[in-house]
Amino acid sequence: MEAELNVPTLITFVLYLILMLMFGLFAYRVTNNLSDYILGGRKLGPGVTALSAGASDMSGWLLLGLPGAVYAYGMNQVWIAVGLAAGAFLNWLFVARRLRRHTEIADDAITLPDFLEHRFEDNTRILRVVSAVVILVFFTFYTSAGMVAGATLFENTFGFGYLTALLVGAAVIIAYTFLGGFLAVSWTDFLQGILMFCALLLVPAVGIAAMGGWGEVTAAVREVEPGGMSIWHDMTFLGIVSLLAWGLGYFGQPHILARFMAIRSEDQIPRAMGVGMTWMIFSLIGAVLTGLVAMAWFADAPLDDQEAAFIMLNQVLFNPWVAGILLAAILAAIMSTIDSQLLVSSSALTADFYKAMLRRDATEGELVWVGRAAVLGVAAIATLLAMDDESLVLDLVAYAWAGFGAAFGPVIILSLFWRDMTRNGALAGLVVGAVTVIVWDMLGGGPAGIFDVYEILPGFIFATIAIVVFSRIGPEPSAAMRVQFERAHD
Repeated sequence: MEAELNVPTLITFVLYLILMLMFGLFAYRVTNNLSDYILGGRKLGPGVTALSAGASDMSGWLLLGLPGAVYAYGMNQVWIAVGLAAGAFLNWLFVARRLRRHTEIADDAITLPDFLEHRFEDNTRILRVVSAVVILVFFTFYTSAGMVAGATLFENTFGFGYLTALLVGAAVIIAYTFLGGFLAVSWTDFLQGILMFCALLLVPAVGIAAMGGWGEVTAAVREVEPGGMSIWHDMTFLGIVSLLAWGLGYFGQPHILARFMAIRSEDQIPRAMGVGMTWMIFSLIGAVLTGLVAMAWFADAPLDDQEAAFIMLNQVLFNPWVAGILLAAILAAIMSTIDSQLLVSSSALTADFYKAMLRRDATEGELVWVGRAAVLGVAAIATLLAMDDESLVLDLVAYAWAGFGAAFGPVIILSLFWRDMTRNGALAGLVVGAVTVIVWDMLGGGPAGIFDVYEILPGFIFATIAIVVFSRIGPEPSAAMRVQFERAHD
């Protein structure tokens, strides 16, 4: 059934989208070279770094997927939130500062493939090409998943046809990313992060108050599902490990790591970490509470779509004007991830293929426009993939998250902490991590359910082993590589 057009909600959406485009136009005026376009000239402050990293990370999953999972299964889904919070904390604590320093020393690298090539003195360029290919493959599908989610939101909120909804959402995101690059993406993510945070605190708080208090909510949840308030209900050891393993993905997500590379100074990382972790923990708590409130509120009339829990609570608790603003938070979550994915894909095509392989003497102005053209190209392919309105958004997101986490996570961690890691080790880690995720996913199920473990875990383990083995059996790092590593650790 198509949704009725709600004028107040539509107006708030339109005003929000216009504001995003204004950010893009302003950033366009201060984007002068490829470093500005891809990495913001390494000028981000701690607040923007923290919230843009969080917003680009969480996507619509935070407002749709997690509340929906809690609504459907109860508190046992909190393990994924615990895993994500732990992974994000360790990423800030151990990776952020070292990556910022290493990339600057490695010939001021502005992309992960660029960093890996300089870190391991890869004159063959195969490491750059393989890592860029991994980025393009996984991000094209990741971006497509986000566009499907955005189209679904427009379709269900305004009654648009699926194709119309898809094209409207894609056009706005492409426009401000095309114009402003990294600065536009980071500034809009900062605003979107604030909006998501407020929505996730407000919706469950109002819902709990409307139901008469927390005791009423928990009692209603237990009536729906007797074990609904237990984190252990219906959980196996492998099930808990799989949910916790989501946290491993943080170490290899290019769009999150780019924020660490872009912060103005490594001395600002502790402040950024404080802001980012506070935002994340409260947002995750809000998402879990939203799912529990929805489970209690709709006990007598269960929802057809579990991922509509936030949307339906929003519609019954607030007037159309407030509801429009809070629904814009879902769009903000979706947009904040897609724009980052488009930009990282653009950087792979521009810096790691066009400049490195085809036009080493290209001017800065030329590279910026090639970057913009790459945004259009990747977005066009992702939009075509999203044309199928039966696309499985969460499956694609989980698959891409695992792919990046397993392929890049061990490579990034060991490149920052292990002096004896080599080019062959890095290459083996990238290939083994990516291939393991693909094969493990294809084998799903299997004897004794061993293949039911989330593919990021075996991918991460096998990639780490491959890095160590191939670094040991091949040529040792050169003296120059060791000197560069020691400089980064002074």
